[in-house]
Amino acid sequence: MAQRTITRMYDDYEDARAVVTDLEQAGIPHSDISLVANSDAHGRYAGATTGEKSTKTGVGTGAVAGGVIGGSAGLLAGIGALAIPGVGPVVAAGWLIATLAGAGVGAASGGLVGSLTGAGVSRDEAHVYSEGVKRGGSLVTVRADDADAVRVESILAGRKSLSWQERRSSYGSDWKGFDGTSDVAPTVAPPLGTTPQSGTQVGGKTGLPPRGRV
Repeated sequence: MAQRTITRMYDDYEDARAVVTDLEQAGIPHSDISLVANSDAHGRYAGATTGEKSTKTGVGTGAVAGGVIGGSAGLLAGIGALAIPGVGPVVAAGWLIATLAGAGVGAASGGLVGSLTGAGVSRDEAHVYSEGVKRGGSLVTVRADDADAVRVESILAGRKSLSWQERRSSYGSDWKGFDGTSDVAPTVAPPLGTTPQSGTQVGGKTGLPPRGRV
């Protein structure tokens, strides 16, 4: 049976966590779910395991091991801290991070963009999602058989988010794609669902609107 990669970006980390829980409660194995969240956004990731940063890949190897294993309690039980080239510090767990860290391909394959495209996500989407994590977002990625795809998409849509096309539009016409050469996120970014306005300062260095804004 054919398998698809289904991805959704959330501005609120708690929405991403809730979606992961919803997926597991619906019977989706946590081995088919991955979560990557910006660890600087709102400073809300206490308790994540910190691994040593690999000089070859830019990935925290110790944290990756914890995140990939996950444990019987579910995906979130094994979440760990690491660094992704061009994105910066994140907390993460799941198969996508194993793909990124495996065989030293983190930097060589383009970091998160390379891992997403390798999993079947289009290059345009991968650039948008990588930029979203860099700006403070949380990315949930699911491997699903065709028979489960509609159910997975429905669960992912159950929490507040935008389509990748809407999110791309919110970056504005000046944005040409994810910049993998710098871990520094833009300091000027629009609220969810809007286009940038000159001089609008939001969300500190994460580039996200203050919590509670739509």
